[in-house]
Amino acid sequence: MQFEFAGTLDVPDGRYLARGDGDDQQVLVIETLAAPPPPRRRRRRSRQVEPGAEPGALPLTRVTAVRAQAPFEADDDANRWLEETVAAEDSTDGALAEGVDLLNRALHAHATASANPLGAELSVERAATVRIGHGSGKEVASGRFSEARQIDVSVGGSRRRQREEELLPQERLAAVLGGRERLDACETLLLRARADLNAGRLREAALQLRIALEAMLVELDGALVDPRHEEDMAELRERRKEAGDAANEALRGSLDREHEEQVRELTEICERVLRRRRVLRG
Repeated sequence: MQFEFAGTLDVPDGRYLARGDGDDQQVLVIETLAAPPPPRRRRRRSRQVEPGAEPGALPLTRVTAVRAQAPFEADDDANRWLEETVAAEDSTDGALAEGVDLLNRALHAHATASANPLGAELSVERAATVRIGHGSGKEVASGRFSEARQIDVSVGGSRRRQREEELLPQERLAAVLGGRERLDACETLLLRARADLNAGRLREAALQLRIALEAMLVELDGALVDPRHEEDMAELRERRKEAGDAANEALRGSLDREHEEQVRELTEICERVLRRRRVLRG
């Protein structure tokens, strides 16, 4: 799975071996194309810029996520896998999610190792170009393919639906920046919990959820005159101990299946509360 992103990434160029459960192995290949020369140690003096100057060219970062275990026996097997993968939306999405998850593991690890609080993860939709393919070990280790398909990851749906999805966040962004509305702490905390949950960082998700839920119970109490809102808030109040128990379990080590399921369920309820508020407020 290959992605091309505009600009550079925090993770330096190179090849990285990632080990998973059992014998699972993946290789992450990062290559910056058309990169500008590295900056000098001392900042250069500013210089005059002509009005209407063209924007500078951006480098392109090519990221290739390689399945390094269980190689195909023959080209026919590899071609068959490729055709089956791109034939259905679910299998395509699954393969792309696997690739971008590996990249985000690297971005998260780099941000943590470098103590960078502004490290950001990426989504498939942020890529300028997306490909799925196969090749020899030497080819894929260099970000190349024997055979590949380019994938269109643009958002589907009607133009009206797309406009609504784009406009609502834009309207709220304007309201927040204009001082007419504020962001609740529970929203930020819940986003972090969801990011950790999607990335498989279950301990971190449980710890984030605990404080996100507590903040939501205070900040959104009586926020809507709606019976469904009250039902969800009542369920969160009843199950707040589950969130606390899961967080305590996370402090001691890995979550068991029961606590993991509780974290997922409670996160979804909290997200439903926020979605309903967005919809009912317009």
